[in-house]
Amino acid sequence: MKQGLLFDLDGTLVDSLPGITASLNHALAGMGFATHGSLEVRRFIGNGSWVLAKRAAPQDSPDEAIAAIELAFKAHYDLHWQDGTEPFPGVPEVLAELRAKGHPMAVLSNKPHPFTTVIVERLFPGIRFDAVVGQKEGIPHKPDPAGALEIVRTFGLPPEDCILVGDSTIDLETARNAGIQSIAVTWGYHDRAPLLEGVPGAVVDEVSGLPDAIHG
Repeated sequence: MKQGLLFDLDGTLVDSLPGITASLNHALAGMGFATHGSLEVRRFIGNGSWVLAKRAAPQDSPDEAIAAIELAFKAHYDLHWQDGTEPFPGVPEVLAELRAKGHPMAVLSNKPHPFTTVIVERLFPGIRFDAVVGQKEGIPHKPDPAGALEIVRTFGLPPEDCILVGDSTIDLETARNAGIQSIAVTWGYHDRAPLLEGVPGAVVDEVSGLPDAIHG
């Protein structure tokens, strides 16, 4: 049996930073708050839309303001995500190669589930995923292992026969919590040093090197 592969979405399969930045700043500006450059927003990504809004909001903003930012962000992102989201170069080809080799594959993201599913469907139309799981009720955010373990059950594999591929320490922690292997990729939104401190099973710097890391 081939190893089951779980992929993070933002920063791993797709470069969504321009789209997230544009929608977040639209929401902030609409409330009269300061906006952020993409390098700042890069540090906000990875823990879901509520945390994204909280990190972007003025310090000590009440929950009501954070909820309003999150709502406005989602409304704008729903209409405009495609203007600033695309696969990293080489990712579709690598996914097709891994699928052809018989690997069960899934996406596990802290992005809201509706956005996760539509982005996967639109940007990877020729790739069959066994499961696509985003932020939704009943599934705690990564690094809680519930979503990963739900996918592992879908694969019908033991956790130790699966690998989570991601660009963040959250992904590495999720893998440890679920008892699965991990691969850190460095082309995403988190710096290399913290990833190394997270002790992944492997580190990959180029998309083309992912198959060798998985099969090595």
